[in-house]
Amino acid sequence: MGPVISDWDRQRRAWLLENPELALNSHGKFRILLVTGSPPKPCDNPAGDHYLLKSIKNKIDYCRIHGIDIFYNLAHLDAEMAGYWSKLPLIRKLMLTHPEMEWIWWVDSDAMFTDMVFKLPLEKYKDHNFILHGWEKEVYEKQTWVGLNTGSLLIRNCQWSLDLLDAWAPMGPKGRIREEAGKVLTDALAGRPAFEADDQSALIYLLIMQRDKWGSKVFLENSYYLHGYWVAIVEKFEENMQMYHPGYGDERWPFVTHFVGCKPCGSYGDYSVERCLKQMERAFNFGDNQILQMYGFVHKSLGTFKVKRTRNDTDRPLEEQDPLNLLHPLFVQSA
Repeated sequence: MGPVISDWDRQRRAWLLENPELALNSHGKFRILLVTGSPPKPCDNPAGDHYLLKSIKNKIDYCRIHGIDIFYNLAHLDAEMAGYWSKLPLIRKLMLTHPEMEWIWWVDSDAMFTDMVFKLPLEKYKDHNFILHGWEKEVYEKQTWVGLNTGSLLIRNCQWSLDLLDAWAPMGPKGRIREEAGKVLTDALAGRPAFEADDQSALIYLLIMQRDKWGSKVFLENSYYLHGYWVAIVEKFEENMQMYHPGYGDERWPFVTHFVGCKPCGSYGDYSVERCLKQMERAFNFGDNQILQMYGFVHKSLGTFKVKRTRNDTDRPLEEQDPLNLLHPLFVQSA
């Protein structure tokens, strides 16, 4: 993945001392770079490109509200680390070229924000460097291959993280290495089917085998949906709108809805294309309603792109209410 770097904390600290004005965002917070991407070629399914567009629009909306920078990637930076593994060299490259970023936040292209109000509780992670949705019991005791999910993860820009990426990557090169590593992972992890090594299984295996080295800085989050499995979420959107609320507390909306197994850009998947695209449309519109309501519109239903007015225009526009407090992002940051 590149030359070994052993003094990144020192290099980064010196750079920030020379460029202090770049260390914080416009809201006075540590900077976060949300990273996502899609394949460099058109989707096999023409509708897939349309839903990739909706997915990036959804992420841009969330980032704009919360003062988060965003990077969209269409290139394979390392041909040997294509597929599941492409995020690793990209994350490493962005850490080293953007020392002003405290956190890199990877979000898969098939994941959407469905709560535009929710803010990452970064203070909760002040003693940790790597945040993923998961359960310690599932990873360390049951050793299941779905004990955590790498589709939405936060990694701090520091030496520890560079070392982790270097330790995580060896099973990634495509071809014989990845195929043989897949056999090791299938033997080691409960419930894992037989297929080539993937980044998620390799990370779980690394954490199990070297828990003493890495475990104390890894936070497996399950108090909110940093990654929410879509099958358990999408049929409840209407109920959520009526009975629950965005933000914090009990009975809140799902933060990230992740369409694991759908592959809307590919020609195969674990679920039918029709089912996936229908539910991706509903998830997008659920999040988009939170944006449109600021301007007096919502979708007529979650199943359609068509919108309707929720209020009439007025000659006193600055007196209009913003129920979710999203129109002026500084208010969100200081809440």
